[in-house]
Amino acid sequence: MKKLAALLATPLICSYAFAQKIQYDVSFPNIVHHEARIALSVSDAPQKELLFRMSRSSPGRYATHEYGKNVYDVKAFDKSGKPVAIARVDGDVYKVSGIDGYVRVEYILYANHADGTYAGIDQNSVHLNMPAAFMWVKGLEKSPMEIRFDLPQNSQWTIATQLKTTADAHTFTAPDLQYFMDSPTKIGKLTVKDWNVPNADSKPARFRLALEAKSSDSLATVFANKIKRITEEARMVFGEFPAFDNGHYTFLASINPYVKGDGMEHRNSTMISVPVVFNASDNLLGVFSHEFFHAWNVERIRPKTLEPFNFEKSNMSFELWFAEGFTQYYGELLLERAGFHSVDEYCNILGMLVNAKENTVGARRISPVEASCNAVFVDAGVAVDKANYPNMHTSYYTYGAALALALDLQLREKGLNLDDFMKAVWAKHGKPEAAYNVADLQAVLESYTRDKAFAQRFFSKYISGHESIDYAPLLAKAGLLLRKQFEGQAWIGDFVRYKEGTGLTITTNTTIGSPLYTAGLDIDDEILKVDGKVISTNDELLAILKAHKPGDQITVEYRHRDDYKTAVVEMVQHPRWQVATFEQAGKTVTPEMQTFRNAWLGSKWK
Repeated sequence: MKKLAALLATPLICSYAFAQKIQYDVSFPNIVHHEARIALSVSDAPQKELLFRMSRSSPGRYATHEYGKNVYDVKAFDKSGKPVAIARVDGDVYKVSGIDGYVRVEYILYANHADGTYAGIDQNSVHLNMPAAFMWVKGLEKSPMEIRFDLPQNSQWTIATQLKTTADAHTFTAPDLQYFMDSPTKIGKLTVKDWNVPNADSKPARFRLALEAKSSDSLATVFANKIKRITEEARMVFGEFPAFDNGHYTFLASINPYVKGDGMEHRNSTMISVPVVFNASDNLLGVFSHEFFHAWNVERIRPKTLEPFNFEKSNMSFELWFAEGFTQYYGELLLERAGFHSVDEYCNILGMLVNAKENTVGARRISPVEASCNAVFVDAGVAVDKANYPNMHTSYYTYGAALALALDLQLREKGLNLDDFMKAVWAKHGKPEAAYNVADLQAVLESYTRDKAFAQRFFSKYISGHESIDYAPLLAKAGLLLRKQFEGQAWIGDFVRYKEGTGLTITTNTTIGSPLYTAGLDIDDEILKVDGKVISTNDELLAILKAHKPGDQITVEYRHRDDYKTAVVEMVQHPRWQVATFEQAGKTVTPEMQTFRNAWLGSKWK
């Protein structure tokens, strides 16, 4: 009887939540000074006390971000407009008590950092990532939401968003907080381009580009057609487009010098900001390709660790090597398949991935699962102290992409391929939106390959482990050569930056295994002499190194704080790898290699 009573009570609880309505009203009376006035109204509230708060994290970002710092002049009113008491109970949390069915909280938002994570308000345009702009109500996360924009008079601006439209062009809705916070909004003089791409069921999938850039209409059309090619190739990986909510997918893009560089995926849109003068160049396409692939991988193929997303804290995930890393791999592969990379250009990308796996300390020291966990610190997280990331972390983007490359080539050796593995993951976890963990991905690989030992070995060695990968024979199948980029050249440390001055000051961590690290030099040490020669520029250091070979020892005189020290540095061969075509290397490409290469890198769009 207790269980029955609980079941009978559940609809009543739900009806309370859904009877409540959340209404946002946004206006811009002081837009010239980057401010918006936002009113958040709660109607039909049975609670006598409500907590209003700003988020501390944002979809697609995993570290904390203090959005509450840009909210002030917070006030509360009852239905008659009479002020009511509001208490600040934490830095970004406010409490209103004694509510009688309705309360309106108003505040000023300052926003002057337009990118994929934050917000920007300017007299020329408005750029809103929702967690950076909007308070929300604890306990009412499932309530439907409506937002209305009161635009500056005579602005003639366009509003672009994945929020659902209404009969009023300035009013939009969202079914709940998760969708609302995942719905960035761009307002301004936008150039909008629409296109359709046939889906697997022959019904057209609808897309649009909402572009904020100084551009002619014809140049915007050229660029939209390039993005269309990317959407076509992306569809072929999974076999179909997702069922986009509200019937379309929107590329929100600000390509102008007044934004900050970033790209952020969302369920039915992406917020892209590139701080350059728009020219429709192919060089702009990488972020579009990457973020659109997320419409499947992350937005619907969803890690359990990110479902639901927690807006009050950082969001740690074990699976970012797949969610971000495999997306990184496909972001570049799709550009190759769509014809925006030459094979030689793509080889440069492959070389970067091999080096990420084989020549970074993090990839030799920690697993990609562990690298994923570090996102709560490294994903645009803000800190003032120095960290030792070069010696204990490798980006899960390139680390994961390097693993995707290895898995793709290993599967192709077996007559399989990564595209079909991604289709299998989509069928098992994406289309039904059944969140996954690392073990689930291994299970899909076991099922797809029908080779349990292969799947277990790959995950044991490279996902939960960090063993080296022999890329040379894998790449050779496609007529690609892996070779040392600086064969025979002496090396004392890579990824080290110097500040030129009286001497040459090391401004980054030296890395484990490098000659500088082994000799005891580190960040902030000032190199004064090398081989007895005074140096003050990077070119002077390189000239000395070129006169030596691996195995030579050189004397380095340097200053550590107020101490003058001398170290003997034994140079080694430069470890950096390079990928080149057999054609570049003067080697013969066999018909089998060409077939392998075409199957891997050739267009799949029919």
